[in-house]
Amino acid sequence: MIKRVFWMSIGVAIGVIAVRRVSEAKASLSQARINRAVDSAAGVVQGFAEALREGMGQREGELRAALGLDTPENITETLRSMRR
Repeated sequence: MIKRVFWMSIGVAIGVIAVRRVSEAKASLSQARINRAVDSAAGVVQGFAEALREGMGQREGELRAALGLDTPENITETLRSMRR
């Protein structure tokens, strides 16, 4: 009987602590704070995507130059094949 009361009191104490922590976390996360966090994350993702596109464009230019694909004949030929 004493064991049951002991474990019951431990369970109640853990429950009370958990409820208090959740309530504190909920109070600290206001709508404005969440909006700022999402806006910040979106800005970081957008910056990464722009940097990635820029790097891809530069690398494509390097590869095309190395392979000799940027000659006027090749550009005209490529455009003709795209129109078909």
